[in-house]
Amino acid sequence: MSNFDVVVIGSGPGGYVGAIRCAQLGFKTALIEKYETLGGTCLNVGCIPSKALLDSSEHYFKARKEFEEHGIGVGKLSLDFPKMVSRKTNVVDLTVKGIDFLMKKNNITVLRGVGSFESATKINVTDEEGKITQVETKYVIIATGSKPASLPFIKLDKERVITSTEALSLKEVPKNLLVIGGGIIGLELGSVYTRLGSKVTVIEYADKIGGTMDSEICKELQRVLKKQGMDIQTSMEVNFLERKGKTVTVKALDSQDKEIVYEGDYCLVAVGRKPYTEGLGLEKIGVTLDDRGRIPTDKNLQTTCPNVYAIGDVVIGPMLAHKAEEEGVFVAETLAGQKPHLNHHLIPGIAYTWPEAAGVGKTEDELKKEGTPYKSGKFPFRASGKARAANDLDGFVKVLAHQETDEILGVQMIGARVADMIMQAAIAMTYRGSAEDIAITCFGHPTFSEAFKEAALDASAKRAIHI
Repeated sequence: MSNFDVVVIGSGPGGYVGAIRCAQLGFKTALIEKYETLGGTCLNVGCIPSKALLDSSEHYFKARKEFEEHGIGVGKLSLDFPKMVSRKTNVVDLTVKGIDFLMKKNNITVLRGVGSFESATKINVTDEEGKITQVETKYVIIATGSKPASLPFIKLDKERVITSTEALSLKEVPKNLLVIGGGIIGLELGSVYTRLGSKVTVIEYADKIGGTMDSEICKELQRVLKKQGMDIQTSMEVNFLERKGKTVTVKALDSQDKEIVYEGDYCLVAVGRKPYTEGLGLEKIGVTLDDRGRIPTDKNLQTTCPNVYAIGDVVIGPMLAHKAEEEGVFVAETLAGQKPHLNHHLIPGIAYTWPEAAGVGKTEDELKKEGTPYKSGKFPFRASGKARAANDLDGFVKVLAHQETDEILGVQMIGARVADMIMQAAIAMTYRGSAEDIAITCFGHPTFSEAFKEAALDASAKRAIHI
């Protein structure tokens, strides 16, 4: 039997990053993965492939709609969708190989198979042929991630009624794509196919798209996506789905209980994700799940079994790769006796549509609900010289600061490149910066980031310069 200091179950961003940090700290570390490739959902069928398709489809969309305005003629434009998908696959392959390299570099033992508890310190690894290898360990980090959720009456055939996984590897561009769910996954993949020429209809249960993002951001995002050609139907309760041949029929009730019928050749079910804990054998170590299928942990991400920790999508909090990564590092450093810090309130949320949408800290909706006294500053990209030069005029930056102390409580953005800009806000808020701190900082000109400074000027003392 092999002996380790730490065994990590699951090789997604949380798992492999946690394993690397454990190894850096001197722990003899093993990583268990049941699939052929490392990287979990994010690298294989999530973040990385979806961003590859988003970038490719955005190039095609701009060539169709915007290049002429820049004085660029492309002649007869064509789309080689199989090649686009092939490029996506190559991006994934290269990224996954990078994780293999990191495992070797850090002397991490990779065990292939399904990991399950025999006891708190003994882990069974069952390979595809059913052979069981048992390892012993002092500590275990559960990082098994999540999988797509569905609705009880929907049968996912993974051909025409699909999840995000299948949507990344279609053989053709759908003519009419129905998307059930207007959260980030549905909007991003809906954007890909809208740009490529599909008639995309998003059917959302809530009264707005974008999930928990700031309501004003969601409103602007809906406006822009509709302008791009996406049909967005909110306040719709889907209660029926049927596939006959190449046709998928979806029925939903609107806010007046009127039945609306939608038809498409594909239907993407994007109603969220759920923690994946099947087969772990948690009952053998006395760990029970909460009412949403998550593993309960304390502030140190320690489960009710003292030597077992859990991170990422299987615990409370947003199901985001970067959140899982930080939790993996946090647990590794905790095991090493360090005093790591992780502020779960400052985890950025990002939608990689175009324009991008991002936020960190509190939304305006949350501040109103809490009764927190705040002031708001806002600056539109339409007033930005760099945005005009790039012809990316949609969106704005909003800074929310405490009414009395001026401390930044939240920053919400929608516009070009805000997926990167939001980290400026995250850094400022990590050090409890004020709107005035941003306002007195010299930003390069012309840049998209100047919109952040102008919004801070507006929040601090209503003294934005360029509007």
